Order: sequence, then structure tokens, then C-alpha cells
Amino acid sequence: MSDKGSGWGVAIGGGVVGAALTGTALVLAAPSLIGERVVRQAMLAHPDILVDASDALRDRQYAPTVDAQRASIETPFHSGWKGAAKPDVTLTYYYDYACGYCRKSNPDIARLLAEDKGLRVVYRELPILGPESLAASRVALAASKAGNFLAFHDALSAAGRPTAQAVAAAAAVAGVPGQAQDAADQEAELKRNFDVAGKLGATGTPLFIVGNRVINSAVGYEVLRDAIKDARSTG
Repeated sequence: MSDKGSGWGVAIGGGVVGAALTGTALVLAAPSLIGERVVRQAMLAHPDILVDASDALRDRQYAPTVDAQRASIETPFHSGWKGAAKPDVTLTYYYDYACGYCRKSNPDIARLLAEDKGLRVVYRELPILGPESLAASRVALAASKAGNFLAFHDALSAAGRPTAQAVAAAAAVAGVPGQAQDAADQEAELKRNFDVAGKLGATGTPLFIVGNRVINSAVGYEVLRDAIKDARSTG
């Protein structure tokens, strides 16, 4: 065989071996490449996957804090609760009377309470939106201590923003003074609420806690319903 033929033979042999090695490399790499591509396509098609993953991570992160603080989270301040007297699931709701997202969430909570007779909702004041919010929360705590939280809360929530006039009208419905009273136990309750919310990474209101779930947005009826269902099944 000529040198030329030998050269072609080497080249062809090298090409075959190179092709084989390249093919082997592609076969070995394919599961990883295909897997990454499938995951990426799935995330683009279903971005809620990322939200679910973020929620799961948040739940794991804050579950120890919720467990450690559960008594202060789920035990109402006097009459600051609705629903079952002996609940099998408690949904704690941190809110601000000036928060539009909180007002948007109120019908969802009412629906959940109407449908689920084993549910209790505990209301916790988290007045983060200014002096009006703080004044309204202090009167709400006074109404709660007097046993008339529901009357005050429903009246003020229906009125909209917690102006001085709206707070006074709601206080009249509840039979309590329309001006905030300086009470050590009420101030301690507010401090405790801010402390717990801070430990749970709250960035605003509404803040919902049910079971070990920490939900810091107005997520709507379905998400809250499912969280209650999960808490019941794992509790």
C-alpha cells in the first residue's frame, strides 16, 4: 500500500475513532443536557413551579420559628378571633386596617369560616402603615379586651380606611372609647406581634400562618383553603 493510501487509512481510522468518541461523549452527556432542557422548558411553561419551590423553601426555613412561637401566634388576644371555639386548625392573620390587600382578603376569610366549621381565625394587629393604623389597632385591642372585637373589626373593615371618624364610629358600635387608651397589655401585644412577624421575615401585610405555612401576601381563597387542608392532614 502506498504512503498515500496509508495516510487515508490513518485519517479514516482516526475519523471513525473520533466520531465514536464524540458519539460516546454525546450519549454520556445527553441525560444531563436533556434534563436541563426539560427542566428549563417546564419552568418557562409553568412558572408556578418556581413559586411552589420558593414557598416550600420558606416553609422549611421558618417552621422552627413557628413551632417555637406557636402559642403566642395562635392564642388570641382576648376576643380577637372568629370561628370554632375548639378548632382543629388555626389560621392566624396579621393585618393592618389601612392595608387594601387585607381588605381584599377579608371576603376570602369569611368564606373559609362559613365553609369550615373546624377552623378558627386569630386576628393579630400589625399596624405598619402609619399613625392611623396604629390608632385603629389600639382601639381594636381595647374592643377585644372588652369582648367586642368582632363588632369593631367588622364595622371598621366595612368603612374602608381607618380615619379618625371611621374608628370612632366602629368604636361606638363596639361600645368602647374611640380614642386609643394607654394600656400595658395592649402595647405588649403589639410589640409581640411585630417581633414574631420580624422573625418570620414579613415584608408587609397580610401575613397568614397556618400549620407551618407562612404566607406573606393576599394569595386568595384557594391557596388559603389548600394550606388549611395541608395543616389538617399533617397535624
